[in-house]
Amino acid sequence: MNAMNYEKHLIAGVCGLGGAVAAVAGGLSVQYVIGRRRAERAWAVGDRPRLEDVGSVERLTILPLVDWYTAGDDFVGEPGVSYLVRADDTTILFDLGFNVHGEHPSPLLRNMEALGIEFSDLDAIVISHPHVDHLGGLTYQVRRRFAPSAKPVDLGGVTTYVPSSLSNPTADIIVSGEPRVIAPGVAVTGVIPRQLFLIGWSPEQSLAVNVKGKGIVIIVGCGHPTLQRIIERAEMLFEEPVYGVVGGLHYPVTSSRGEKLEAFGLRYFGTGKWPWDPVGKQEVRDAIAFLSRRDPGLVALSPHDSCDWSVEAFHQAFRAAYQYILVGRDITVTGA
Repeated sequence: MNAMNYEKHLIAGVCGLGGAVAAVAGGLSVQYVIGRRRAERAWAVGDRPRLEDVGSVERLTILPLVDWYTAGDDFVGEPGVSYLVRADDTTILFDLGFNVHGEHPSPLLRNMEALGIEFSDLDAIVISHPHVDHLGGLTYQVRRRFAPSAKPVDLGGVTTYVPSSLSNPTADIIVSGEPRVIAPGVAVTGVIPRQLFLIGWSPEQSLAVNVKGKGIVIIVGCGHPTLQRIIERAEMLFEEPVYGVVGGLHYPVTSSRGEKLEAFGLRYFGTGKWPWDPVGKQEVRDAIAFLSRRDPGLVALSPHDSCDWSVEAFHQAFRAAYQYILVGRDITVTGA
């Protein structure tokens, strides 16, 4: 092949590749626009009646089992979420972490063992949304399954509330698309969907606990629906005020922790916005102002999907009400 023909073939190949990339980007854009409109319509007609006979609890304890930072060297940190929620006599495992390296035992299992926690202790499991860092790994997301480790773990028929169709061979699964009380003083908020560019349709639910004399503590997985909508949903469902927010709220506005945080993917494909218009510092400030108007007694922002700048911004804004999320360290709210 002479030089001229080589150049023609090279140009044709580049053009073909560029056309393929453009076609993929166009397809993702169309999917994103359609999904975003669908999510907005769902929110627009999404008024829910107040939950009745919710009850309350005297004591709430949230023990991080998987998150980025740890309270000591005895625990394993990773960019996923799993919290053990104890609401009086009810014990709930909220999400199952990431297990980035596909290990067995997973970081979740190792941290549970270090803390003396067993699956037989659980009354329920709640999955916030069907993403890799909450289901137990990429393999499970692809297969629309959830599991606490890379090898089989018997969940003993524990009732598991999921936001969409997911499977596990040993759990008793309930798809909880709508708000519902799942234990005295404890409810799931029902799904609030959001369309994410590249990642796609993301139905997410949160856990809400009514602490006697204090109000509602919301436990959040990733916060894809936005802090504002999660709180507005809670205010629809409960007569009591929102007292606290604990968990992921998805504010990766800087690249702190570098590639370990996978900041590029979080900033550009996980926020519910166009990739060229990611969440910025002003949106963090707006969220803080929104939450400040509720005068919360507890705020704890997960670093698993928010950068260090955002974590510190929340800390500075809420001061005495703020608690850092550390694997192995309890966050406790006692009723008045």
